[in-house]
Amino acid sequence: MTEPHIASQHTQEAPRRGPAAPTAQEVYLLRDKFQQVRGQVAKAVVGQDTAVTSVLIGLLVRGHVLLEGVPGVAKTLLVRAISASLSLDTARVQFTPDLMPGDVTGSLVYDSKTGDFSFREGPVFTNLMLADEINRTPPKTQASLLEAMEERQVSVDGISRPLPDPFLVAATQNPVEYEGTYPLPEAQLDRFLLKVHLDLPHRGEEIEVIRRHAAGFNPSDLAGAGVTAVAGAADVLAAREQVRQVSIADEVLAYIVDLARATRETPSFQLGVSPRGATALMNASRAWAWLSGRDFITPDDVKALAPACLRHRVSLRPEAAMDGVSIDDVLQSILATVPVPR
Repeated sequence: MTEPHIASQHTQEAPRRGPAAPTAQEVYLLRDKFQQVRGQVAKAVVGQDTAVTSVLIGLLVRGHVLLEGVPGVAKTLLVRAISASLSLDTARVQFTPDLMPGDVTGSLVYDSKTGDFSFREGPVFTNLMLADEINRTPPKTQASLLEAMEERQVSVDGISRPLPDPFLVAATQNPVEYEGTYPLPEAQLDRFLLKVHLDLPHRGEEIEVIRRHAAGFNPSDLAGAGVTAVAGAADVLAAREQVRQVSIADEVLAYIVDLARATRETPSFQLGVSPRGATALMNASRAWAWLSGRDFITPDDVKALAPACLRHRVSLRPEAAMDGVSIDDVLQSILATVPVPR
């Protein structure tokens, strides 16, 4: 092997260049992979495209998603199908009243042979964590997720351990059952990028669900349903870089701020959206614009993501709730009255 040539002190070094920007073809092919994810998930889950898109948006902007729906609308199956189509590791935790923080984050375990303590990773050390019925566990265990969701790390015995990247928490809760539950505090709700309602399927969709089960569909066998990986963790990270390049005009930026400020001024809300919520709306709109094939955000992108981004960051006044007003009703009223940039 020959020795590398060492330039003399009079030789000028070549300027360093960053990575080349992706070509239009590379951007198209990467975006197409995420469109294919929808097709793969559809092999296992009928409908619920909004929820699928929401989880993809969360992965693209390092956010988390709260899925709210009655039992039996395929919340767990949806998360598993997305994980399989993206070749990501996944873990499911059933949140119960006796669940301890260490059951989620991991804990120190004594080794009698060596006389030392070693850290045993909890299920949070994964790419896509399904926190099933998160409102059924006490606040102490709920709070154990705060550091993981915000800092992407777990601290035990003074040592911080980073979580894998990508990392997303998809939490579920039942909107109609309150006995034996612990509502998530505002501080933790604010950590979720989106809150998505999973509605019961339409008649045609429900017929298709029953037809698939009659034909032998097994929810625990995604490979048997034909779900295959069409992308991987590297594609998620590459797509994130492209999403960051999506531009936003000053007028659209001001529109997002005006929406957030309107939630603080409406008499129906006792708690409005914070600047963190406005930032979340901007980031989610960027991901939606990229998935839609654009490199810029439009006001329609903001309007499409506003309900899911903001509904869990506000709270109704008791008198408004007694009048039968819902949070989504107020948000739709705000979207209809705040001037849209042209």
